Amino acid sequence: MKFQPTDRILITGAASGLGLALVRQLSRRGCRVLATDVHAEMHESLLGLAGVDYLRLDVTQDVDWATARDWVVEQWDGLDVLFNNAGVAAGGRIELTEMDQWQWIVDINLLGVARGCRTFTPLLKQQRAGQLVNTASAAGLVHPPRMSEYNAVKAGVVALSETLLHELKPYGVGVSVVCPTFFRTNLTGSLRGKDASAQRSAAKLIDGSKVSADDIAAEVVKGVEKGRHIILTDREGKIAYAAKRFARPLYYSMMKKASFQMAKKD
Repeated sequence: MKFQPTDRILITGAASGLGLALVRQLSRRGCRVLATDVHAEMHESLLGLAGVDYLRLDVTQDVDWATARDWVVEQWDGLDVLFNNAGVAAGGRIELTEMDQWQWIVDINLLGVARGCRTFTPLLKQQRAGQLVNTASAAGLVHPPRMSEYNAVKAGVVALSETLLHELKPYGVGVSVVCPTFFRTNLTGSLRGKDASAQRSAAKLIDGSKVSADDIAAEVVKGVEKGRHIILTDREGKIAYAAKRFARPLYYSMMKKASFQMAKKD
């Protein structure tokens, strides 16, 4: 597909990070965008963007999803692309990750995506057209140590997306899954957990990345337009995924080395 000025697009987690970058990219193309986030009011970063409306949407709440569906039907008479982008971060050694932390990240990062797909699939099937774009992570494809809950939910998003790719193809609905590595965003603000060492490492990788959210958004838009199912947005992710697929001993060696380096710091 090619993004057109007539396209109707809903983006979750749109007030900052990759979501905001996607809003900017698609607004510049003249698309109509419904930017959504958990904030009650439109974030100042969204003000003044052409063709952008705002709606509060907590991805863990079915009633909010129903409200978003009703909005696009009433205002636009349909939807062309849903970006399930909202997400949070967590990580650490398994013995330091409490079950309420698991529940929190599952509710947002995995079930939030599932709710979005479940809510809008009937509309897209009825239209016989549309696209789901689910934000996962390179952590959904390769699984470094001390990221168990994050790896698990992102792998779940990858699995859900592949399932829907096949399930919805007969109805003309496409599915893409976005798998970036670390890039500069506000994700560090959502970090939770009792493993302070793991949080410091994650924050350093995110804040120290040379890749911006705008860089990732440009690759996402390009990947969707090229019809890619798995959208690998950066060189590091492509190398890691290729190593796992085609050089598994090398991949395991890399993971083992990383794990032992971390253990030395305990």
